[in-house]
Amino acid sequence: MSLIAITTVFGWVGAVAGILAYGMVSRGRWGAGSFAFQLTNLCAATAMLLVAAVNGVWPSAAANFAWIAIGTHSTVVIWRKRAAARAQARTSQAALDLAA
Repeated sequence: MSLIAITTVFGWVGAVAGILAYGMVSRGRWGAGSFAFQLTNLCAATAMLLVAAVNGVWPSAAANFAWIAIGTHSTVVIWRKRAAARAQARTSQAALDLAA
């Protein structure tokens, strides 16, 4: 299988993932700030960046690079919030255990 064929498959997978993410948010199944939405968008943009770069479509590559940067930032923010919430829950549970 040629490099172009492989990247074309990645492109289609990325396109389907992007459409899936958009559809899930539009139908209210995922929130725009959900980890699932951000991770799916991140994977879609990465696949589509690969296709754009291999084919020399630099405006699309640049747009997908920006999409990856935004998705990465959003994913890190979500992860940090979840980690803080888990730490808070452990602290609260420890305080309850001491009080008991």
